[in-house]
Amino acid sequence: MTMDKLGFSLRKLGTLLVLSFIAFSVLLIFSVKHQNSIFDFVGGFSNHNVLKQGAQNITVKAKSPVDKVLGDKDQNVVTGIFQEPPQTQTILDIGPKNHSLEDQKKDTSLSSISIASDQLLDGLLVSAFDESSCLSRYRSHLYRKASPYKPSVYLISKLRNYESLHRSCGPRTKSYNKVMRKGPKLSKNDAGKNCKYLVWTASNGLGNRMITLAAAFLYAILTDRVLLVKFGTDMFGLFCEPFPDSSWLLPRNFPYWKGQKHIETYENMLMNSKINRSNGFLPQFLILNLQHTHDGHNNFFHCDQSQVLLQKVPVLILSSDQYFVPSLFMIPSFTQELSNMFPKKDTVFHHLGRYLFHPSNEAWELISRFYEAHLAKENEKIGLQIRVYNTHRAPHKTIINEILACTLQHKLLPDIGVPKTVAESHLKKQASKAVLVASLYSEYGEKLRTMYKANTTVTGEVINVYQPSHEGRQKSNNDTHNIKAWTEIYLLSLCDALITSPKSTFGYVAHSLGGLKPWILERAYGETFPNPPCRRAKSMEPCFHYPPKHDCRANNTIDFTSLFHHMKHCEDVSSGLRLVNVNH
Repeated sequence: MTMDKLGFSLRKLGTLLVLSFIAFSVLLIFSVKHQNSIFDFVGGFSNHNVLKQGAQNITVKAKSPVDKVLGDKDQNVVTGIFQEPPQTQTILDIGPKNHSLEDQKKDTSLSSISIASDQLLDGLLVSAFDESSCLSRYRSHLYRKASPYKPSVYLISKLRNYESLHRSCGPRTKSYNKVMRKGPKLSKNDAGKNCKYLVWTASNGLGNRMITLAAAFLYAILTDRVLLVKFGTDMFGLFCEPFPDSSWLLPRNFPYWKGQKHIETYENMLMNSKINRSNGFLPQFLILNLQHTHDGHNNFFHCDQSQVLLQKVPVLILSSDQYFVPSLFMIPSFTQELSNMFPKKDTVFHHLGRYLFHPSNEAWELISRFYEAHLAKENEKIGLQIRVYNTHRAPHKTIINEILACTLQHKLLPDIGVPKTVAESHLKKQASKAVLVASLYSEYGEKLRTMYKANTTVTGEVINVYQPSHEGRQKSNNDTHNIKAWTEIYLLSLCDALITSPKSTFGYVAHSLGGLKPWILERAYGETFPNPPCRRAKSMEPCFHYPPKHDCRANNTIDFTSLFHHMKHCEDVSSGLRLVNVNH
């Protein structure tokens, strides 16, 4: 090779090396930049989901419905306070940036699955709703611990089947219009071809309404009926729609919206034997009265022969203030279905209540504001639900002493020590407990707050006492009162432990939604209270105050706890029945 050719080869090699170096540098810079952009995008997606799933700040308009409930002058009620959830509630975490992109995608996917499971309550709920229409449906899991009680696969399948039925037969569908149209009585053959309905009507206070509504829903599932609810103006702003792609609200063109004077009753049919079985004609509408003040015929609702009769009627109009679920467990034709749906018998209301009752956006704003302002940072939350039916029978002072005795005996709250000094009153301690008081009377919150504010505790804990409202008396048909009641019921259900008053449906709903077995106060008289002052409930289920007393076959009075091991008498109502786990 000549020197000229050698020089040319060297120059060519050098040029190639320079070009390669430049190309490699550009590629490296682009690669790094592109890699960062990918992580930035994934990180941004993660943050977006965290904010989306958490409780967001909400702007409150002046004179909003929420302000109407909260008020501006009541010191026991929070106004205008919105806070982000604590940082510990962050859900998505894509991990360090030196992980591979595939690993990060896998981590994000698993986190998303976990979020979906928590949001949808392990399959109880479906994601077929717009989040903005019902914030609580998608955000409530951020405010309460995951339930240890998982719904059965069979219950989930029954709920999905019911949702399909409700879509097909719900308000304003052709099937609904056909059945609801006034006309001659339907024949036995025609009735079997049409959709059937259970129309729920309100009775008594909010607690009674919620427990009987859950019972009605279970009855509708068991009998393949569509549940429709007749809400007055005092109920419209409380709950979100529970069923996808259809409404549970009874339309105002319902034939008997304004009155039911001319409708046949189940009781009369039994007493007067008005059913003409030879020609097969049945009433199209029938009133089913299961209220506690009207329990003469209720002794036979739990009998199979009664259910055979009721199954033939297209539209049942239910009036009840009782949690009649235990009577459904007595009906032989329902036994297997109920056992499949609820292997653990004391989870009926816990599952159905969390499925049905989602606070409306208006109610959720009240709940989330109060929780974030007062309860979110507490180490433990103790709920006190105090219902006093007669202040002359047991003065407030007696009940306060009974509550304190109960909390001390079961180590729910610490005993007080010496009076606080000025320095101690301003000292911030890490360990703290919140006491949430729900009562119509202000005396309970004020007494406890004053006591723990003025004195140290023997454990060194700080006890903070909050009472959202004190109405003075129950106003069952008042919308503002009901939304306050629903707010307090829900807040109580977020507590770690509950003390409740005897025979209070308000307390039943709270502890059942929360999956809690409460301590139930004993009835106090005068200036003394029983020892022990409270007893732990056997299960989470509400009590059926006025259960049937007659055996279907022999028509003799009977104690049904002797026939059904999963039923026990209630701690607060000796003649009542409560579902419990068989192995309890």
